[in-house]
Amino acid sequence: VINVAAGEAVSDPKILEIIAEDIALITGQKPIITRAKRAIAAFKLRQGMPIGVKVTLRGDRMYEFLDRFFNFAAPRIRDFRGFSPDIFDGRGNCSLGISEQIIFPELEAAKIKKVFGMDITIVTTAKHDDEAKALLEELGMPFRKGR
Repeated sequence: VINVAAGEAVSDPKILEIIAEDIALITGQKPIITRAKRAIAAFKLRQGMPIGVKVTLRGDRMYEFLDRFFNFAAPRIRDFRGFSPDIFDGRGNCSLGISEQIIFPELEAAKIKKVFGMDITIVTTAKHDDEAKALLEELGMPFRKGR
């Protein structure tokens, strides 16, 4: 699951279109718009307002995305030495945040209109973290050595 929440979308809804285009290029799948569950007056946010986009990848598209992410995008992260082993939730799922979408080779740096981060959650069928870590290592996910 790839999720992008854009707070600026409250004042400028066109930002979501830009983000949706970039996410579609990265994942190869059209994202859905996520809406606010409840109103928050401090953020000038009303219930039902569009505030982000998300994509759920399954099957071949998921494996292709993970392969591109682990082998091409992750090494382009600034000061990247591998993912921390602490990114697991205790039930075999892995969540990580990316601060800039520029790391993906599908996007040309000159054509990027808005820099945004994203949350990537990898849901596995593993019941425990060590099983999920072994699975993701086999898929090519680079982990940091030691603590």
